[in-house]
Formats: sequence, structure tokens, C-alpha cells
Amino acid sequence: MIAQVAKSPSRQMAKAGRIVWIAMLTSALLLVAGYGVSRLTDRASTITLPPTADTAGVRLEQVATGLESPVHLTAPAGDPRIFVVEQAGRIRVIRDGQVAPRPWLDITARVGSGGERGLLSLAFHPDFATNGRFFVDYTDRHGDTHVAEFHAVPSGDTADASSERQLLLVSQPYANHNGGHVLFGPDGALYVGMGDGGSAADPHGNGQNRNSQLGKILRIDVASTPARVSMWALGLRNPWRVAFDSGLIYIADVGQGSWEEIDVAPASDSGLNYGWRTMEGAHCFVNPACSRQGLVLPVAEYDHGNGCSVTGGVVYRGHAAPILAGQYLYSDYCGGWLRSFRYVNGAATEHRSWSIGSPGPVSSFGVDGMGEVYLVVHTGTIYRITRS
Repeated sequence: MIAQVAKSPSRQMAKAGRIVWIAMLTSALLLVAGYGVSRLTDRASTITLPPTADTAGVRLEQVATGLESPVHLTAPAGDPRIFVVEQAGRIRVIRDGQVAPRPWLDITARVGSGGERGLLSLAFHPDFATNGRFFVDYTDRHGDTHVAEFHAVPSGDTADASSERQLLLVSQPYANHNGGHVLFGPDGALYVGMGDGGSAADPHGNGQNRNSQLGKILRIDVASTPARVSMWALGLRNPWRVAFDSGLIYIADVGQGSWEEIDVAPASDSGLNYGWRTMEGAHCFVNPACSRQGLVLPVAEYDHGNGCSVTGGVVYRGHAAPILAGQYLYSDYCGGWLRSFRYVNGAATEHRSWSIGSPGPVSSFGVDGMGEVYLVVHTGTIYRITRS
């Protein structure tokens, strides 16, 4: 997450600390065929493994530098341009390795930026090439969250900043845990990751409150007028990057003081409860004797000897680094490392750590229009992941 520097351990600690993974007891939990996701997850067990050795085979290729606090990267399918979100409220375009001098979109006058606030992500409509629709998540100058639609000429050099249509406004009680990822799901709806409202330990109990939009994954039907908003999942602290792949959703949820987690579930299974603040990762948080009944536990977690704030990624489907094919990639804002696992038959397997040097604080992953994967470093550099 973009404002966790104060908790940062050294990278040496991040590599030397233990890795903890969640193994589901398949006989009790494989109630959803092929996925192993169940609401009856109270029998899950935690297995501690030795540190994963660094693996060669990939490297980082610098694509651009000099950006100002970039937090997200994306592109419409088939588009040769790369669109980078800057936290202050700008979207910049990279074409042929050059950052366009003029922002594609500039809404800095509307955005309250700093810490965990700002313009936090961008999603292009699946039919952007014909309808020019795109969507952003930003924090306004009062600290509240907006999900808004804008329009652009698909091949144009700038978007229309005056075309804003608000789809969602959520009041934020505190300055942190804004979540902020918008992305389209396989059903054509827009999904929004919402943090629990901030402070610490979810003081208002938003994560488990079904009447609050905080601490949730929300689903927005953008084809309806007005857009219909519904709760898709609950029990999240601060989901920092979400991904869909092959009928699954991957959610990286930033922890409180001890555990960072990654959750995986069928993309079609709505109403799942990921446990916060009853649990932090796979561990009871408020009550040491808490019940796990009805909760979906993470498939992977790591403690704060390994980092401070998980940065969720994507399942690799690019061509530049075929050794990564089918693996879910993730990082940590403080650790700056690259790790992966493969999700097979309801379990995270083939855990790996990749030798990439020390790129800096990883604020996001991104995928371009051709399916290649990038690391977004908050100090201003964009890297493409490629073979070594």
C-alpha cells in the first residue's frame, strides 16, 4: 500500500523472515468442485515453511522513469499505449518508451492526494475502442471516495475532464484504508475494492457490517442508468489490488500489524466473508477464541518479518517471461520483492521468490494492452517483467 513506509523493515529482513502459507484440509473444504473455496473454513490449518530461495529466470526492464508517485498502470486491450495513474490526479501516457508531456487526464483540482489518498486506479470499459468510456477511483478534497465515469476519443491524446459522471460516493471517516481499485470482471460489471474506513482495528466494525459499503468489494452494473451498486464480498481491511483470471478472483488484503494475506475464490461466488476484523489473515484478531465458521480464509499469508503491506498482482499471461505462465505474482510495498504461486485445485502451490534486485517500493502491478506485466514503483519508475 502507498502509505506504509513507516512500518518498513529492511529488505534483508524481508528476505530472511519466514513465509507462512495456508493449506486447506481438502476433505472438509472442497465443497466447490475444482476450487476448494467454502464458507465452512473453520478447519483450515496454517503451515510454516522455510524461506523461499531466490529463483533466476526473470528480470526487470525499465520502461519509463520520472513519473510522480505512480500507483496504477493499465491499457485497453490491443492498445499500444500504456496508461499510468499518478496519485496527485493525473493519468499519463507512455508510447514507445516515451512519457507524453501532456497528461491524458488531469483532475488534480478535484483530488485530495497524500498518504493513502489520491487518484488510485483506472479501468477501461471492455468496449472502450468504440464507446470511449473509462472509470476511475479517487479521493476528493474532503477525503471521500468517488467512483466516476469519464469519456475520451479512444485514439485521442487527451480525455474529456468535463465529462465526469459520478457512479458512487462513499464517505470516509479517516484518511487511510481507501482501497481504490476499479476493474471489470468477467461478467462485464465494474468491481470496486473498498477499505474499512481507516484508523486502526476497524473501530466502527465496517468490515462485518453488511449495511456499510466500507470493507467490501462492491459490484457496479455500469450498463444500467442509474448504475446499480451492490455488495459482492465483505470482511476486508484494505484490498490493495484485485485480479480476475480463469474464473477466479484474487484479492490482496493489507493487514493490521502482523499478517498480510491473499485470498482466492470463484469469481461467480458472491457474498463471501473474508473475515476482517474477526480475523487478520488466518489468525483471530479481536477474540483469541474466535469462530471461523462462515469465513473464507486466505490461501497465502506472510508476516511482517517479510514486509509491511502486500501489493497484489495478476496471474501472468504475457509472453515476455514464459517461465511465469499461469503464476500469480505479488509484492510488498516495503519489501520490494517479487513472489509467486500457482493456484491449483483449491490450493496455492509452487511458491517462488524471484531475483529482481531492489526496485524500490512497489505500489502496483499492471497489464498492458498486449498482456505484458509491469511493476509500478512509487518513486517514479515503471518496469516490464521479462525473461533474464
